[in-house]
Amino acid sequence: MTDSPTALDFTGERFTPECVREIWYEHWHRYVFAREFAHGKRVLDAACGEGYGSALLAGVAANVVGIDVAQSAIAHAQERYGDRANLRFARGDCTALDVAPASLDLIVSFETLEHVAAQEAMISGFARALADDGVLIVSSPDKRTYSDISGFHNEFHVRELYRDELLALLKPHFPFVHLYGQKLLFQSAIWSLDRAARTVAAATVRADREPQPGLDYDPLYFIAVCSKRSLSLDMPGIALFGDREESVYQHYNGEVRKNMAAGARLARLEAEVAGLRSQLETGVAAPVAHRKSWWRRLLKAGARK
Repeated sequence: MTDSPTALDFTGERFTPECVREIWYEHWHRYVFAREFAHGKRVLDAACGEGYGSALLAGVAANVVGIDVAQSAIAHAQERYGDRANLRFARGDCTALDVAPASLDLIVSFETLEHVAAQEAMISGFARALADDGVLIVSSPDKRTYSDISGFHNEFHVRELYRDELLALLKPHFPFVHLYGQKLLFQSAIWSLDRAARTVAAATVRADREPQPGLDYDPLYFIAVCSKRSLSLDMPGIALFGDREESVYQHYNGEVRKNMAAGARLARLEAEVAGLRSQLETGVAAPVAHRKSWWRRLLKAGARK
């Protein structure tokens, strides 16, 4: 994370834009994806948290309201982003939505569903608040891959959903559901799970965090497709390639985990060193047996790195 005088404390439950790398890609990409639906619309950002996403949507929407159950988050969002005429923040519970029926064109609610028990009330409230041609964009982790396969337990999640459970929750209120998947593939990828869909959209966020269309990176190689006549082929805007086992990502993920474990061991050793140094400075020497034991642990830890 980076330092900012207006940063909201990161607790592990709520994302803040000071977070970096993978988690930043994932959360920002969802809002950049939703931004394409927000042009000229009346938008609700349900469980807006820090407010960065509401502010991003307000760049193209007619108006945006961000609500969150935490008053501290709302106060922070209002202070940091509240100077925009078409954006406001208010405390609200997305499972008991207090807005007029059919008063919204777009509702976004990212990584909220799994945090609440009243999931049916939340979705039915969204359906009631949307106009007949309105759109809901909601995200939630896939319990199969997020928890079952990885063995990871998120203490902040109340109820995670499998794919069939998510669709069963949404379809009674929204007969047309276009399901997408999201995963980090060294850049966040959002792709249609409907095999009939062909269109691919891409965006790159620059230093000013304003999203620009396309992948605005400096190439390492050029590939030129040349012909003497105009090609009748439907040339792809983006092509993705990889192996089914995701071998590069698996190696990367393994190295990250090893580095994290090594860092934790190093922190423990540094704490022991600090303790021994404190004893020496105060003139309280550790017993000889204890010093020998400590050196053995230090040597073993060094050999494991």
